[in-house]
Amino acid sequence: MSDPTPPAQAPDLNQQRLHFIGIGGSGMSGLARLCAARGAVVSGSDREVSPAVLKLRSEGFDVTVPQGEDALPELVDRVVVSAAIPIDHPERAAAQRREVPVEKYAALLGRLMIGRRGVAVAGTHGKSTTTSILCHTLLQSGLDPSFILGAHCEQIGGGARAGSAGGGPQAASDVLIAEACEYDRSFHNFHPTHGLVLNVEADHLDLYASIDEIVESFALFAGLIHADGSLLIQHESPHRMAITAGVSCAVQTIGFAPQADWQIELDGGHVTLKHGGMPVAEWDSPMPGDHFAYNAAAAAVTAHRLGAPWQTIATAISGFTGLDRRMQLIGERGGVTLVDDYGHHPTEIDTTLRALRAHHQPGRLICVFQPHQHSRTRHLMEQFLVSFGAADVVIVPEIFFVRDTEQERQSVTAGDLVDRLRERGVKARHVHPFGAIAEQLEELVRPGDLVVTMGAGNVWQVGRAWFEAR
Repeated sequence: MSDPTPPAQAPDLNQQRLHFIGIGGSGMSGLARLCAARGAVVSGSDREVSPAVLKLRSEGFDVTVPQGEDALPELVDRVVVSAAIPIDHPERAAAQRREVPVEKYAALLGRLMIGRRGVAVAGTHGKSTTTSILCHTLLQSGLDPSFILGAHCEQIGGGARAGSAGGGPQAASDVLIAEACEYDRSFHNFHPTHGLVLNVEADHLDLYASIDEIVESFALFAGLIHADGSLLIQHESPHRMAITAGVSCAVQTIGFAPQADWQIELDGGHVTLKHGGMPVAEWDSPMPGDHFAYNAAAAAVTAHRLGAPWQTIATAISGFTGLDRRMQLIGERGGVTLVDDYGHHPTEIDTTLRALRAHHQPGRLICVFQPHQHSRTRHLMEQFLVSFGAADVVIVPEIFFVRDTEQERQSVTAGDLVDRLRERGVKARHVHPFGAIAEQLEELVRPGDLVVTMGAGNVWQVGRAWFEAR
């Protein structure tokens, strides 16, 4: 039995028994909370006990660890899975044998947008940051959005929230904001009123054959936006015209170019946002880098479209304290600054390292970079080789193995990346395991250095191990 395709209608979740496989994931846990707030009876399973699982349990969710066929409840109306859960997963296979409908995370989240003002934030980079700033700004403006994002932002209460006004047509909480990921073409399940395309680059080449396929996928997403809605897209993107051709909604551009509909001017840490050449808001950026200023401006324009006043928007952005693993300042030890970041794409690495160097002006910038996926490392190798120019030392642990095949795993190693970096004159070294990296940092660092751990896997553990060994 194949996974059924549910009808494109808003789901009635009242007393529906939903079981989430991999409920501890940031997006899955957020969706579980949204469904519970709408009356569903939610259970779930995960591979191990994690802070996210403990938090869910403390909130009354029934979470089984570890996963397995026995974790599937006897009474269940629908099973929800993320794109990372394979067809032969024991619980998913058990659900199919019992003819329990199985629905992907993105499909259910997309159906929750029906009948609401859905806001979908898409792009190769910056989705979590932009979504977090947008949600923070709306909350500070007294609006009541529902939202779900793939990262933890303490300032907005975590990674998900269900608006309290009931979701009626005039209620503030009819707004539902979500990240729209291109992986597995998940964002094709959405039904947005407003969409953002922050940027488009080559990524997920284990699923897409080329950048042309990626652009086509973003174009399909843009075409899903309601005709009476809006699309905000990066002005400087070379793919802008291909993505917006044929869409029925209003389209505006945002960027640093004077020709953009919404122009960003950055003077040191001060941001001015202009519309039609006229300033509409300005603020002091709470975090360094052009990319943060751009993400904040995109959030500002969207917040204003949803009813937030400009002055409140500017004040909220100035007071934004960031989110986990996005240029997150962990602290200082012995005159050495430690930062943690989620960046795992070459563009993210280059942009983040440059911003950290310009802002902190360290004696040396030491980057502990954990490649994420063997396929990404292989496909984007040439780009990775030019992305560490702002670092003085690069330490590379083993590649984080996820979603790839064993054959792909054998195709490239962390040592291959280090060897190629050395050929280009980069001071790079391959060190494994994490404990050895922490020990090497102990020997390597000196006052005035900045250490940044980077990657979408568990590389953050390296920094914490070094930081706490004092």
